[in-house]
Amino acid sequence: MHSLQCVLQVQRSLRWGPMASVSWLSLRMCMAHSSLSSTTCPNPERQEAGARKDFSSRLATGPTLQHFLRSASAPQEKLSSEVEDPPPYLTMDELLGRQRKVYLETYGCQMNVNDTEIAWSILQKSGYLRTSNLQEADVILLVTCSIREKAEQTIWNRLHQLKALKTRRLRSQVPLRIGILGCMAERLKEEILNREKMVDVLAGPDAYRDLPRLLAVAESGQQAANVLLSLDETYADVMPVQTSPSATSAFVSIMRGCDNMCTYCIVPFTRGRERSRPVASILEEVRKLSEQGLKEVTLLGQNVNSFRDNSEVQFNNAVSTNLSRGFTTNYKTKQGGLRFAHLLDQVSRVDPEMRIRFTSPHPKDFPDEVLQLIHERDNICKQIHLPAQSGSSRVLEAMRRGPYSCYPSLVIHIMPKASLEGVSLSSDFIAGFCGETEEDHIQTVSLLREVQYNMGFLFAYSMRQKTRAYHRLKDDVPEEVKLRRLEELITVFREEATKANQTSVGCTQLVLVEGLSKRSATDLCGRNDGNLKVIFPDAEMEDVNNPGLRVRAQPGDYVLVQITSASSQTLKGHVLCRTTLKDSSTYC
Repeated sequence: MHSLQCVLQVQRSLRWGPMASVSWLSLRMCMAHSSLSSTTCPNPERQEAGARKDFSSRLATGPTLQHFLRSASAPQEKLSSEVEDPPPYLTMDELLGRQRKVYLETYGCQMNVNDTEIAWSILQKSGYLRTSNLQEADVILLVTCSIREKAEQTIWNRLHQLKALKTRRLRSQVPLRIGILGCMAERLKEEILNREKMVDVLAGPDAYRDLPRLLAVAESGQQAANVLLSLDETYADVMPVQTSPSATSAFVSIMRGCDNMCTYCIVPFTRGRERSRPVASILEEVRKLSEQGLKEVTLLGQNVNSFRDNSEVQFNNAVSTNLSRGFTTNYKTKQGGLRFAHLLDQVSRVDPEMRIRFTSPHPKDFPDEVLQLIHERDNICKQIHLPAQSGSSRVLEAMRRGPYSCYPSLVIHIMPKASLEGVSLSSDFIAGFCGETEEDHIQTVSLLREVQYNMGFLFAYSMRQKTRAYHRLKDDVPEEVKLRRLEELITVFREEATKANQTSVGCTQLVLVEGLSKRSATDLCGRNDGNLKVIFPDAEMEDVNNPGLRVRAQPGDYVLVQITSASSQTLKGHVLCRTTLKDSSTYC
């Protein structure tokens, strides 16, 4: 009875997330009654050695790592009622970080930046410390990307570098633990652990709550993994910790996963099914960021404009989905819920002096309500990302993205609806997708010339295992052809972006100051409403709200800059004055 009471006490004292509860399901009782008893030992070193030996023996009788990896092969729902008690092989003290220092490296998209902040928030509460010095770290965690082969190769190379660091670790120090987090952990699982024995921890995008337990298991010298996907994990109750104290902007995740199942995309297989955070939790996070003095938030999701909050029963009476003209979905039409237009409206009201951006949207979900809000609210940036991927209807059908004819008509529809003269447009393009011909490529070049995007993200196609393209299509465009087409797309994009950006020369634009320019200590750098980088001299200026006062711009200030030159990626100008977002509309 005493053993059982101790087990239940430990269980109740821990706050396990939904994924942790699932991961316990297949565990069996592996702690003997005697291991729950404690004996006082006058020698701290012997006591610690004994504790490690005891912990290792308890783990040895438990399930193997392969057991968890096999269980993670398919998404599982959170089980709520009849869940087995967690095994008592960890004590509360073993779950604590005990001031061990964590070094975090982030690779890939903005979602990974936000994931890093979530992971750090969880570890900080468990007693870990953050370090920016790799040499003094006790734990090194890499937040990884799997969208392309090159992204994964970067991580393999980094692990090779870290292997030497781990080997040189002094015996007198706490053993160095290395973990792989995020999409690469989810996609490769056993391959990472088998190929790199130095990796101690694997945690998929839905398993960050489990990091304290995984690191505690790794302390015994065992490899630990949780790569289970969730149908409901959004980390809504985890407040991300900003990793840069001088930051002026932040990413706010509003949803996770994706249901679109584009044939080239690995995201549904590494981040799971689409699910949205409750509006209330998002608003709370934005308010706290505003209180901290941040001046810009970007609402993040794989497909933000398909946001749908069904967290409360009354929300399910909301209107059904209306798609952009000509688009269809790859899944059954969803009903009800608070939609993205409602969220955008509420977020923009939190702080009129805080800029609001969002990415990435899917062109199929662009209701007029969103465009109207962009027009009405000064603090919603007039920047729209429309990921086209290709200018060929044939290729787009193979990608399951919808016919090409929908894209120009959507752009034409967006401009007058939002009254967005001078709107900044950006897009994504893939060169050399399966079956792409020269004619298909020429059509993509034509789309770039026709629309004149201000910003673009262009890549050569990289086939990913598990995707629909991997199973049903042939990666038949030679690598040299992919690279040649990519270079042609980049060249055309830069030509057209330069033309588009040069229309800003002579105009006055509102710029949010980020800090010193990376290329000049005498220049400042910031971003305009369209998210283009703006460079201007660090000089004294008038403060509009304090006539006669001369000031220098600081990170987080809004300034008016008159644009004097433009390239495909950067605007340059001279600063006029410091102002506020509200007052800037008088001048811009």
